[in-house]
Amino acid sequence: MVDSDCNPNHHADIENTNAPRNESLSNLTEKEFVDLFRREVQKLLHPTTFRLDEKIALVTGAATGLGAAIAIGLAHAGARVICHANTRTPEETANQIRNLGGEARTVIGDLSKPDTAKIMVAESLKYFGGLDILVNNAGTIRRAPAVDYSEEDWAAVIEVNLSSVFRLCQLAGKQMIEAGRGGKIINIASLLSFQGGITVPAYAASKGGVAQLTKALANEWAKFNINVNAIAPGYMRTTNTAALQADETRNRQILERIPAGRWGEPDDIAGAAIFLSSRASDYVNGHVLVVDGGWMGR
Repeated sequence: MVDSDCNPNHHADIENTNAPRNESLSNLTEKEFVDLFRREVQKLLHPTTFRLDEKIALVTGAATGLGAAIAIGLAHAGARVICHANTRTPEETANQIRNLGGEARTVIGDLSKPDTAKIMVAESLKYFGGLDILVNNAGTIRRAPAVDYSEEDWAAVIEVNLSSVFRLCQLAGKQMIEAGRGGKIINIASLLSFQGGITVPAYAASKGGVAQLTKALANEWAKFNINVNAIAPGYMRTTNTAALQADETRNRQILERIPAGRWGEPDDIAGAAIFLSSRASDYVNGHVLVVDGGWMGR
């Protein structure tokens, strides 16, 4: 990080770097200047190895929660982002990116349908001409005791959480290999990639599968400079965990188990996603990065 108090040329560097080649800063409108300033501050806050300038990212499940935080985080680092959602529009996430001076597009699609993955990758090529980063964040969960778990619920969870992840990885990987520029694929796993959980057999099976699929694809695609990794979030403060947070007993039990003593925030996952999307992770392959405040180490 650059400390402006220790660098007398700090402000001059911004002006020299950011001024358009054929016009001075004085010709910019107030909005253009503010957008320019925000982008340059972000560059100074992130070492170049963590920058994602000109990279094209597709983030599934980006309407709210972890997916929205990841999409905005990637945009902060310079990526152009396609925000996907199923039933809720991701337009609010896209607008936050635009307000930062970034580029964003939205796409709606039901990942339980096989053709959706093809449409989403095609949209990334249509909008931005390529795909450098794929984040498979979208997922679903259905709860019931194993003896009562229906075939319908099992199929629905496996289809969204595992099969659609494979389809998107396969399509993105093919495009990345053909383009010859390498790429980054991040699958969102879970603590239940390692633990069994209770009354969520399909979810646990799907997230265990995501972890193994990540390793399998990493083994095949590392030679093409495609890094396939996963993030396993711990207990995160999102709308999906609102009931747990509101339950005084369960909330206390969870916090007692977490060495960090707090729920994770969506931005905690965004930082990990930026790392795994950037050149800083070029020698990281097939890893499941646990972001859990120390839960798994307890």
